[in-house]
Amino acid sequence: MNGLAKFSLMAVVCFLSATVSVYGQTAYRISAPYTHKNLTIFLIHGADSSSNKDLITLEEALKMKIFKVYETEDVNELMVENISPKYDVFIQSGDIVKGGKQDRVLAISVIIPRNSGKVSIEAFCVESDRWSSRGNESRKEFSSSEERIVTKELKIATNGTGIGAGSGDGNGDGRGSQSQVWAEVANAQRNINANVSVDVTANASASSLQLSLENKKLVKEREAFVKNLSSLTKDKSDVIGYAFAINGKINSADIYVSNYLFEKLWPKMLKAAVVEAISLSNQPNAESQPSQTDITAFLAEAEKGAAKERETVAKSKVVTRSTEKEAVYEMRDKADNVVHRNYVKLN
Repeated sequence: MNGLAKFSLMAVVCFLSATVSVYGQTAYRISAPYTHKNLTIFLIHGADSSSNKDLITLEEALKMKIFKVYETEDVNELMVENISPKYDVFIQSGDIVKGGKQDRVLAISVIIPRNSGKVSIEAFCVESDRWSSRGNESRKEFSSSEERIVTKELKIATNGTGIGAGSGDGNGDGRGSQSQVWAEVANAQRNINANVSVDVTANASASSLQLSLENKKLVKEREAFVKNLSSLTKDKSDVIGYAFAINGKINSADIYVSNYLFEKLWPKMLKAAVVEAISLSNQPNAESQPSQTDITAFLAEAEKGAAKERETVAKSKVVTRSTEKEAVYEMRDKADNVVHRNYVKLN
């Protein structure tokens, strides 16, 4: 086959897409995969369900100093406050906040409205050995949210499945488990250590996932990896989510209410996926790479699980659906609009 024929074939493949239907309605389509090393990414295209341009991320809000995250001295609860008169703030399950008496991961996706007042939010500890201020950090507040959890096992531990362990380690209500979060933080650190050939645990706090993710060698490897994938969404204004596979095995997917929100979150989500890929680079590959059809089936199967719904904060709710092989965590706002869906392959 000559070079022109190869190019033409590749062009055809790249424009192929698979359509996904949710509850009988066409919702989005999956474009052809992009692979770098052991990470394969599929973009998810669809129509915006919201035109809100006054919605910003937790990371942005903390940098702008228009949002507060307060230490409560309860491992599994924090207080947040949106002091902005203009912006609503989207918190995503899995966001890590740094500081306080120990770093935490926020356990639910939720929109905190402008001028919210203080609001209680579920959290888990991702730093088990510290219960005091660290360096010059405030022990009363959290300063930043530039990282997030980096393995699908941590996503499951944080969110629960609705069919197994929950915050009560067995209540099946779709809540997560602190003991599982601690165990999976340790597993993530061990896997990263094994694949970057350096101990990423920090002297300041060996149990801190946040500080491990700041390790200079890991950051350098991550940045080189990210450089090859960060432009995937350029000039694609209909992308509202993505799915990814590591070593040829489907891992997770995230879908958002709009391209606007997705683009704000994409850099942080890509960094987390890359760290997970690095941490598993010594693991065996599947016999074949997943296709668009495989991603379509993964999303559709996850939706078949029986729904477990519970109210969270700011009049929002989380709907969890689980089967033996998949789970989906759906965040709905006070108007019952779906803002975020996170899909995880359980096995």
